[in-house]
Amino acid sequence: MESRFEDALADYLGYLKANRGLSENTRRAYGRDVRECLQALELRGVRDLGEVTIGDLRSCLASASRTHARSSMARATVSVRGFFGWACEHGRIPSDPSAMLMTPKIPDTLPDVLNAVQAGRLLDDTERRCDDEAADDSDRDDDDDGDESGHAVRLRDAAMLELLYATGVRVAELVGLDIGDVGFDNRTVRVTGKGNKQRVVPFGVPACRALERWLRQGRPALVRERSGDALFLGVRGGRIDPRTVRRVVHERAQAAGVPDISPHALRHSAATHLLDGGADLREVQEMLGHSSLKTTQRYTHVSMEQLKRRYAQAFPRA
Repeated sequence: MESRFEDALADYLGYLKANRGLSENTRRAYGRDVRECLQALELRGVRDLGEVTIGDLRSCLASASRTHARSSMARATVSVRGFFGWACEHGRIPSDPSAMLMTPKIPDTLPDVLNAVQAGRLLDDTERRCDDEAADDSDRDDDDDGDESGHAVRLRDAAMLELLYATGVRVAELVGLDIGDVGFDNRTVRVTGKGNKQRVVPFGVPACRALERWLRQGRPALVRERSGDALFLGVRGGRIDPRTVRRVVHERAQAAGVPDISPHALRHSAATHLLDGGADLREVQEMLGHSSLKTTQRYTHVSMEQLKRRYAQAFPRA
C-alpha cells in the first residue's frame, strides 16, 4: 500500500542520500519505518502532515511494538523523528510533533564471539579446503553454472574470511572493496564505512597471503567484462553479494565444527581478541570505524565474560 505522503518521503530519502551520505541499506530501513508510520496515520484519518500530533505518533509506534523487536522500535523512532524534524526544518509542517518522542531503551546484550581457538580452527579449515581439489559442489555459490571455478571460489572464501577476521570490517564494507584499496606493501586496506567515511585498517600476514593467492590464482578464473575493479567476485563475475558472504561464513563455520556465526560475529570476535591481546580501546574504535567509544566498550564486557567463564572452569568451587 502506497502512502499519500509518498512524495514527501521520497524527498526525505533524497535528502538523506545527498546531505547525510547514509548507505543504501540504512536509507531503505529508514524509508520502510517512516512509510509504515505514515500508512498507520492515514488509517487514523490523517490527511495532512501538519495535523499529526505526538499522540498520533505514540499510538502508531505502540501498535508496531506488538510485532517488532525493541531494537527495531528504537530504529523506527529515530527514523520517524528524523522525518518529521526534516519536514519542520524545510517548511512542510509548522511544528515538529516528534520532538518529544523518547527512544526505547535497548537491553545491553553481549555479542556472540568465537574464542581464539575456534577462530583459528575456522580459518585453518577454510585454508585447508583451498588445497582440496576434490571438494564437493556444496562449496559453490547458488548461482554456480558448473564451470571449473570451484578452486577459485574456495580461494575467494578463504581470503574473505581472513580479511573479515583480520580487520573487523562490516560485510557492506568488504563487498565494496576494490583491488586498489588494498596496500600489500604496508598490509593495509582502505575502507569506506558508514556515512562514506574512510579509514585505513591494517591486516596481518595470513590475510595478506590469502589475498595474494586469491588475486593470483582465483580471481582471474572468475573475471568477466562486468567485474571492474571489485576485489571479491561472484561466480558470474560481478561484485560479490552480501548474502553470499553471509552464507559462506555460516557454511565454513559448520564445516569447521565451530559455533554458527555471522560475519558480524567475526567482527565482534576480532575486536574482543584485540582487546584481550592488550590493544588500546581507542585504537580498536578507530579500526572498527565506531563513531562512539561507548560502542567499542561493549567488547570489554565480552572479554570480562570470557574471563569469568575461564575462571569458573579452572576453579569450579570458586
